[in-house]
Amino acid sequence: MLIQFDKFLLDTDRRELSGGHGAVHLEPQVFDLLLHLAQNANRVVSKDELIERIWNGRAVSDAALNSRIHAARRAIGDNGDKQAIIRTIQRRGFLLAADVSTRVGEAPSAAHRNAQAEGAPPGLALPDKPSIAVVPFQNLSDDPAQDYFADGMVEDIITGLSRIKWLFVIARNSTFAYKGQPIDVKRVGRELGVRYVLEGSVRKAGERVRINAQLMEAETRIHLWAERYDSRLDDIFALQDEITLSVVGAIEPSLRDAEIERVKRKRPGSLDAYDLALRALPLAYVAMPEQAAKAVSLLEQALTLEPDYAGAHGLLAWCYQFLFLRAGFKEACRISAIRHARAAVTYGRDDATALALGGFVIGLIEHDRVAAREAFERALAISPSSAFTLFLGGIFLAWAGEAERAIDWAERALRVSPFDRLAFGGHQAVATGRFIRAQYEEAAIAARRAILSNPSFSVTHSLLAAALAKLGRTEEAKAAARQVLALQSSFSSSGYCNAVGITPALAAELVEAWHQAGLPP
Repeated sequence: MLIQFDKFLLDTDRRELSGGHGAVHLEPQVFDLLLHLAQNANRVVSKDELIERIWNGRAVSDAALNSRIHAARRAIGDNGDKQAIIRTIQRRGFLLAADVSTRVGEAPSAAHRNAQAEGAPPGLALPDKPSIAVVPFQNLSDDPAQDYFADGMVEDIITGLSRIKWLFVIARNSTFAYKGQPIDVKRVGRELGVRYVLEGSVRKAGERVRINAQLMEAETRIHLWAERYDSRLDDIFALQDEITLSVVGAIEPSLRDAEIERVKRKRPGSLDAYDLALRALPLAYVAMPEQAAKAVSLLEQALTLEPDYAGAHGLLAWCYQFLFLRAGFKEACRISAIRHARAAVTYGRDDATALALGGFVIGLIEHDRVAAREAFERALAISPSSAFTLFLGGIFLAWAGEAERAIDWAERALRVSPFDRLAFGGHQAVATGRFIRAQYEEAAIAARRAILSNPSFSVTHSLLAAALAKLGRTEEAKAAARQVLALQSSFSSSGYCNAVGITPALAAELVEAWHQAGLPP
């Protein structure tokens, strides 16, 4: 762990202080003393507390304690007269007077140490994966007691974001150092070593509360996402939970899109496994064979660099199932999809996205619904607001004939991330669920929404054809069927149902409707 104060860094792994005159290896008790003061910055730490912490409560003289304080001051260029950072508070103890930030990461580079020695503004290097800090929301109400509501919501958002495996999230103790201060997101990004900052405000008026939240790229101050929530205060804790889930669910796809755009600007020669997976993602989102094949090439490069990369295995499984289902039902593609899906679940036990991708493919083309459900449930236990998990889970549940749960999961996903690249999957799940319940008009509406979201995805055109056939609108159904074949000339009604393992009752209804629409058996 790296703890930064003033122009210095404490590395708790190396037990090393850097900054000022380079790296300094401190005597153990001096390091422990400086660390404890930094962890309790801007709070008076009594002599008794230091003795308990550094000497485990053993009896020591004032001279021994003062010698350690003197050594700590000397290491940071301070002294008993100057007391710029470590201050003696008469008859009370000692105080480290500096803003402190904490992060997990690598030791500071030589270049970073040199920059500090030359007096450059302090700043932490960005971690290898996307990073975010959630700063305290402003309480704009007349009632100061509403601070607890705003603070509790921020803490819950931090907890929710921390469950996203691919995201580096700054801990509450560091971000709450900014409470009550005007927020400069560029400064926050530099001091905490993050690329993104989430800030917001809470305003209570009577029995209603309004929450504004906005996500920004720290360096450029560009707004990536913003939302406003208005609600009654009937149940303040339920409201807090609802807003937390909505914010976390909406931030995840926004950050993915921002990361994809960032990686597009990088030179091909500088790409690592994570960057290659990000470049593959928009190709996979199209859900069609030509783009999936391009994504496979990128993802196989990623696995060459990092063989146990769960996210890359999950995306490869997803792409291979597109190639299987939409490019001739080739057995080699099915086998590859299942192999990578199993690897995603094995390596990604704490990665909601990898579990969702693995579970989706295992359920859809391996037809192991028990394992698929387990993977989806684990994914939601890790990240309850993951729109990605809910979209894919909704499709799986729909093909399994579970109309109610499919619609529920899909509508939850669309509520937290209505403009998601995977929104077509949510509408597809709703369309299938409505078809199962013989609500054919609603099924046709949902299918049209899916088509608007992703016009090149043949499956949703087939669902529209089926719903229109059931409504007796034969000419419209046949037009939709022609579009299916234009996008996927190999489409076969029974072939698709068998490949996906669609529950028999639903498969019979779909095959009959597709036959009426003119699709091949």
